[in-house]
Amino acid sequence: MRSSMGSGSIRRAGGALFRGVLSASRAKAGTFTDVPTTFRASTAPTDPTASAAPAAPGSAGRAVRNGFPLRTAAALAASGLLASPLLAGTAHADPKAPAPPTKMSQIGGDRLGTPGVQVAPGPGAPKLPGPDTLTARSWIVSDAESGKVLAAKNPHWRLAPASTLKMLFADTVLPKFPKNEKHTVRPADLAGMGVGSSLVGIKENLSYTVHDLWLGVFLRSGNDAVHTLSAMNGGTKATVTQMQQHAKDLNAHDTHVVTPDGYDAPGQVSSAYDLSLFARSGLQNPDFREYCSTASAQFPGDKGKDGKRGTFGIQNTNRLLSGDYDMKPYPGIAGVKNGSTTNAGSTFTGFAHRGDRKLLVTVMNPEKKEHNEAYREAAQLFDWGFAAADKVEPVGRLVGPRSEDDGMGAVGAKGKGKGSHESTQAALNGTGSAGGAWTAVGVASGVLALLAVVAFAVHRRRPLPELLRGRGPRK
Repeated sequence: MRSSMGSGSIRRAGGALFRGVLSASRAKAGTFTDVPTTFRASTAPTDPTASAAPAAPGSAGRAVRNGFPLRTAAALAASGLLASPLLAGTAHADPKAPAPPTKMSQIGGDRLGTPGVQVAPGPGAPKLPGPDTLTARSWIVSDAESGKVLAAKNPHWRLAPASTLKMLFADTVLPKFPKNEKHTVRPADLAGMGVGSSLVGIKENLSYTVHDLWLGVFLRSGNDAVHTLSAMNGGTKATVTQMQQHAKDLNAHDTHVVTPDGYDAPGQVSSAYDLSLFARSGLQNPDFREYCSTASAQFPGDKGKDGKRGTFGIQNTNRLLSGDYDMKPYPGIAGVKNGSTTNAGSTFTGFAHRGDRKLLVTVMNPEKKEHNEAYREAAQLFDWGFAAADKVEPVGRLVGPRSEDDGMGAVGAKGKGKGSHESTQAALNGTGSAGGAWTAVGVASGVLALLAVVAFAVHRRRPLPELLRGRGPRK
């Protein structure tokens, strides 16, 4: 079955075609707009990579192209690494691994700026997996609707994001072009991609719909698709500037954007906290949800001898969604984005639902270097989060955009200047509990500030679908 945009069939679990999302009139208060769960197991033993940079001298990184490591098994055997305990995953502690900063951002709660694991278990709460199992430098588990952070480890540690940064790219650029708009790719559109970039296979002088290009971004993490969309958006420089501004608008202050595709670059950083903000914001957009939850699709190919264009299959490199030879899809998974580069290691942000519970998990750079390790650790955090959601106290929260958190926070209608900025920051630092919100401002700014923070606290508990009212699926 052809998609409505002419870009081939989008294959779904059980063969069902994606049917869009609930319209605003059908969205229920207190529930996230339904996202279909999509599975399709992969039989190809390929690494789920995103954009990758060449390994620096002396590093253990690897360049990747089209999902396949450039280093061959023969080279590994010759180097003696094939039998090393590190590669086998039997030893993952690196004495030279960097330690998290002693002071990090406290946006979302002061505990989120404290190094180490933060969790507040209540009676009957399941125990978090231990450090030998959860080896990521940074991770966070949060409720996708309320924004409550159930547990975290160094969530504001600024690290290389790899292709998970494409969530911010999509959140910034995706609303600008209709799905059926066509673009003929020029050579200049593909200029400037890093060596070893992951590609979906875009060809110069051929036309693609915007729908095709976004499938290339989300399924194959194609830097060629990112650069083509950036060219349509006024160029890479303009797109990076817009992404940085959008990160600021989302209160994602750990993020510094250098490249739109997440390719390693000096100074390019984000955090598990910010990546969760990007995912939560993007999931408000039905097109974003469609693309990030698509397991496999047909992508336009080159012209044949008869002048007609064929198609070829592409599969999502998110292995919790599509599966792999050594792991099954995660029950309830519906996105979001994975990545892998030399500097970042493996990174992953996922969204999954079980019953009425909808969780976000972000994992950055596991020390254990086993195949699909980031997905395995994310799956364990999902398991824990679904079991613990009603049995732990939140240790922080995912803040809303500046237009909501600042406008409804302690600044109030008249707040300006340094004092109001400090009040806003105090509100952003609140943990999301009613007592914490009142304490944050009770001694600060008098009756007006108190009333503003009451409104702010109520607003920030509003489920995500409330932000979607009046925004049906885009035609």
